Amino acid sequence: SPRSFQPNGASEEALRCEIEELKQKDLALDQEITQLLSEGYSLEELDKHISLLHEYNEIKDAGQMLLGKLAVIRGVTTKQLYPEYDLELSD
Repeated sequence: SPRSFQPNGASEEALRCEIEELKQKDLALDQEITQLLSEGYSLEELDKHISLLHEYNEIKDAGQMLLGKLAVIRGVTTKQLYPEYDLELSD
């Protein structure tokens, strides 16, 4: 029955909190966009930057995955590989 798939009270409250946090993030992003537009940035320029950030994150994720696989093969941690490839821990 549909009732058996409803989350318990704690889960409902966690979902409400998450929804509220997402609403706050959405509002903050809208305010940031308004600020950038007022500084002279265009929507096209912002879209291009967002697109480039997504591409960067995808490439970074792939690199992290490869570094993780290499660490497993060598039997070391990924942190131990960073100096070998001139990477900063913040990379």
